[in-house]
Amino acid sequence: MANDGSIETPRLRLVLLQSTSLALLRARDAQAASRVEGFSFSDDFLDTVNDLFLARNLEGRQKWPSDPGWFVRAIVRKSDGEVLGHCGFHGAPQDVGRAEIGYTIFAPYRRRGYAAESAQGLVEWARGQGTSVVFATVAPNNIGSLGVVHRLGFHQTLPQGPRANHEEFVFELAL
Repeated sequence: MANDGSIETPRLRLVLLQSTSLALLRARDAQAASRVEGFSFSDDFLDTVNDLFLARNLEGRQKWPSDPGWFVRAIVRKSDGEVLGHCGFHGAPQDVGRAEIGYTIFAPYRRRGYAAESAQGLVEWARGQGTSVVFATVAPNNIGSLGVVHRLGFHQTLPQGPRANHEEFVFELAL
């Protein structure tokens, strides 16, 4: 992990977003958030986050100021500083009940291994925090994410009931 809380992988930096940026993104001010973080937030970024997602991350950061690593990160390609998506945990395990990862890669960057590399970075970070199991939930029709969790060695547990009007499968990975 870098000194700024970023997770380093071979091609990516998973940059922990600052509370100020989360508030600016919530206000849909991507330009100001870009100035705070030092990289550009694209329309793709704003299109893949909603007010509830940003509010939960902001509240979590405020609730756990000494342990912010459990929240949203920008996926930044090292070679050119391009933001390819976002990833993180669904919140602090103390709030969520488990360490559960999530990731979004913007359409132009899919099928290049960035989701798997980001997810692996999150898993390794969680291991370093003393986590013994990491979870992921995936919609049955999300072929790309199903491939990611299988590639990383996750095993399906029980199906989760409807979440946001659709079923998701629950996967876990013992560390």
